[in-house]
Amino acid sequence: MLCVRSALLAMLGLAVGWNSAAGQLNVLLITADDLGVQLGCYGDTAAETPNLDALASRGVLFEHAYVAQASCSPSRSAMFTGLYPHTNGQYGLLNANVGFGLKAKYQGQVIPNLLKSSGYRTGIVGKLHVGTESEFEFDTRIRVDTRDVKLVAEKAKEFFLGGKEPFFLMANYSDPHVYGQRMQPRPKETFPTQYKGVPENPIPLGKVPPLPFQRLNEPEEVLRTTQYYNAAKRFDAGVGMLLEALQEAGQSDKTLILFVGDHGPPFFRGKTSCYEGGVRVPMLLVWPGVNGVHVRSQALVSTVDILPTLLDACELSVNVELQGKSLRQAITQDDFRTYLATEFHYHGRAPFFPRRSIRDARFKLIHNLRAGEVLPGSTIDGDPALKLARESQNTPDDVRQAFERAADPPEYELYDLQADPWEFIDLSQATEHQATLERMQAALMQWREETSDPLLDPTEYNKIAAYADRQPNEP
Repeated sequence: MLCVRSALLAMLGLAVGWNSAAGQLNVLLITADDLGVQLGCYGDTAAETPNLDALASRGVLFEHAYVAQASCSPSRSAMFTGLYPHTNGQYGLLNANVGFGLKAKYQGQVIPNLLKSSGYRTGIVGKLHVGTESEFEFDTRIRVDTRDVKLVAEKAKEFFLGGKEPFFLMANYSDPHVYGQRMQPRPKETFPTQYKGVPENPIPLGKVPPLPFQRLNEPEEVLRTTQYYNAAKRFDAGVGMLLEALQEAGQSDKTLILFVGDHGPPFFRGKTSCYEGGVRVPMLLVWPGVNGVHVRSQALVSTVDILPTLLDACELSVNVELQGKSLRQAITQDDFRTYLATEFHYHGRAPFFPRRSIRDARFKLIHNLRAGEVLPGSTIDGDPALKLARESQNTPDDVRQAFERAADPPEYELYDLQADPWEFIDLSQATEHQATLERMQAALMQWREETSDPLLDPTEYNKIAAYADRQPNEP
């Protein structure tokens, strides 16, 4: 299935992805904070994202790309290590003092360290947010306001021109994350409609429909959603400026470009859940010498595949433990995976509401490990959607039921993603789907056992639960 242990790249059969006589590929890894598939190239007619749409046309768009966990630090830990958070140890947010960070044995198995040891010049723009941060071997840390997309492009261009070695740059943008909750004075907008003049022409109120995984047509939520789309539009403008800087530096044709959202939008049933609105993200890949143009892959791919892909593209043979695999075959083979898994532990320290989920080409199973014991969080970054759905007389019945299910989930949820792509109808109790339920349960357990999920061990499970459930004044 998904787990590849102690993998030498030669053993994985990874082919050379670039003519070494012409020099190794550069790598530009771009992330957007809290961006789901709200892009024109993913069929979202409300999104105004011409630069990302153009990037998609140059290479590969993965229709079914997923993060390992829909929470910032755990998600990024999977990108850096090629391992799921339950393996690498980054269960929750780095800055929440949750007591569980990247395990010491994986500190050296991260993208910048592996590439730097092979002669790459390494840099990062914006937040790292995986611990221990001092163990990440970045030559250059560009600490700027990453909503200032013009400044990001300027600083990135300086980095592109900063040496003769092949480079790795990770460009992390704040958009479309909400404004910082601790900002003083508190901003009036949840997401900045404009920031330093970008976007030049914001999307007006009334042009953006409800998010498809919410379908909540309430004025307060529509306003919030419109602001979100404008933050995504600003990020798109920033990507255009960044790629122009790469072109001006003369590096565009010899740079692998990989763009991914770190998880879905900060809206109820999105970020911090295992629903599609949280774990399904955009992933675009331009791999010189490998991909064609206008490729739309149906393969099931994950952010745990990022490190193996970069090792492959950079022709690096290193002995590291991996749970992902290179995306090379996913470009042309839709049967890249039969099953793909995601998970959740916590975002801040609490609530600890662990989930495990798995999907195949059609069905998806979510296992809520503490169902009936505690409740998951009912808001994310101030989203009032659950309250609005409960109070409104206009909430459709299936939407209301889906919201209540998300607020107090059963142990298992089963969805038909072909018929119900945003998971409004739970099939776990349907007689005609019991065989599918059992098959998916078996597949999920097999994945958990193969990846040595620590929550299968009652001692480890209780240790994490006790830490997360303690009172704020407890040590």
